[in-house]
Amino acid sequence: MSERILIPLDGSKLGETALRYVEGLVSRLAPGEKVEVTLFHVITSLKHDIRISGGGAGTLTVPYSQSELDKMKADATKYLDKAGENLRQKKADVSIRVATGQNPADEIIKAEEEVNADLVAMSTHGRAGISRWAFGSVTDKVLRGGKVPVLMVRAKK
Repeated sequence: MSERILIPLDGSKLGETALRYVEGLVSRLAPGEKVEVTLFHVITSLKHDIRISGGGAGTLTVPYSQSELDKMKADATKYLDKAGENLRQKKADVSIRVATGQNPADEIIKAEEEVNADLVAMSTHGRAGISRWAFGSVTDKVLRGGKVPVLMVRAKK
């Protein structure tokens, strides 16, 4: 069993599929063994649009303020803390990391190195063809760009 597992979460139930899978692995395959799990979230919305009415000005894109980013980080930390409850009950050491960046795959690969992960466990939507080309695949980019094995768990629709 891997001793240090990184689980990127995006806040969706589909994204939590890998989390549930790892919970089962920890309880079945590593009872009594020390397993460190890092739950990870990337905030990618670093800018937002403000509509300006009157005068035909339209929409202006501005970066979030530091206090707005701090609030998003606090919300993400709260979400990850709650998401890790079952792992803690199974005696896993759970840590939480939140990062900001434009590219989630790059941030996941960076976190993989920073936490010295043995394994990255990620959910995948299983897209193929044109939808995969159009949307890309964060999981695929992590699989190809990272240095450790990636456990891909297909999310059920």
